[in-house]
Amino acid sequence: MNIQTPSLIIRDVSDHDMSAICDIYAHHVLYGFGSFEETPPNVEELSRRRDEIVSKGFPYRVAELDGKVMGYAYASAYRPRPAYRYTVENSVYVSRDALRSGCGRRLLGELMSRCSELGYRQMMAVIGDSGNAASIGLHESMGFARAGVVKSVGFKLGRWVDGVIMQRALGEGDTTLPV
Repeated sequence: MNIQTPSLIIRDVSDHDMSAICDIYAHHVLYGFGSFEETPPNVEELSRRRDEIVSKGFPYRVAELDGKVMGYAYASAYRPRPAYRYTVENSVYVSRDALRSGCGRRLLGELMSRCSELGYRQMMAVIGDSGNAASIGLHESMGFARAGVVKSVGFKLGRWVDGVIMQRALGEGDTTLPV
């Protein structure tokens, strides 16, 4: 299923996308706090991670503009214990060329819709850096609420980094029992 607006296509990930995804993620690893990794993984490792996510039935989507991958988003298990089975965690990364373009919003919106269709009831965002106004603002604009801050949980790029936990109900949320 593809979603289109002028030239921006949101679609399922393919093997062909992994090099671009590797480049996008490497920038965030090296220069930002959206990931707590410090060394960018190679294409093979990111492909292995993608395969693991997709094999468990989670959505993994890319945003393409004029044939170029501008960002990607996926959902994964929030925690491995069975009681968390209706809760997912999102990850959204966009290229430097796509910052503040609406690409992240489109990816996150599509991811939320797909996870709702799959029967998930809660979506979590674990955002690196309490000063990450762009990611926090994106999530707030999409209906996420701050659930908490874990202070100085990581050390990266020479400083302590907080983690911001945000949460949003999907579908019927906790108003009904799961089927």
